[in-house]
Amino acid sequence: MSTSQSELLAQANHILVSQGVLDAFGHVSVRSESDPNRFLLARNMAPALVAASDVQDFDLDGNTGDDRKPYLERYIHSEIYRARPDVLAVVHSHSPAVIPFGVTEAPLRPVFHMAGFLSGGVARFEIADIGGDGTDLLIRDPGLGVALAAALGDAPMALMRGHGSVTVAGSLPLAVYRAIYAEKNAALQRDAISLGTVRYLTEQEGHSAATTNAGQVGRAWDMWLRTAETPHDR
Repeated sequence: MSTSQSELLAQANHILVSQGVLDAFGHVSVRSESDPNRFLLARNMAPALVAASDVQDFDLDGNTGDDRKPYLERYIHSEIYRARPDVLAVVHSHSPAVIPFGVTEAPLRPVFHMAGFLSGGVARFEIADIGGDGTDLLIRDPGLGVALAAALGDAPMALMRGHGSVTVAGSLPLAVYRAIYAEKNAALQRDAISLGTVRYLTEQEGHSAATTNAGQVGRAWDMWLRTAETPHDR
């Protein structure tokens, strides 16, 4: 029996929590298979608790016919899908190792092959440029979503100062993979910098590694899902 998009989205939430990318906050979405002008995103709740029945259907204005409370930042997803037809999944997280790269000038660059997708560069979004210096840093309206999507451009990831990041890809498993390995790479890069001069992947190496890894994402998804769904002793 095939797995529905809503079921896959619930699994993506659980994987991202298990891997330390999401906690009580953050969210992941997927573009609808039946209508590219719609996307699926869970209702406003902790990602670890998301089930397929919690998934809502939105248009690209961030509207849903579901009367359950949606995420405030659904405009992250709606405006990226509007601006990037190639994007089929979006992850917004506050993963801790990535945060320092958003509040400093240090560029997030690939230090190992699993993060080769970072070799083309990571975008930066400064909310104060649009909303002034008194916002709560949340993308809570379409205008801020449009600005974030513009800052993202054609990059796979954008750092959001004092807030986190957004990661995109052409499939849900690949978006999850990128969010996880961006976090791992950020931690490794911080450690490497403390040791001395870092030799990063070249853009060509990164591109080659990313192409190879994209064909192996199912292997990682299966393991992460098993880990996320295995009961732990309490």
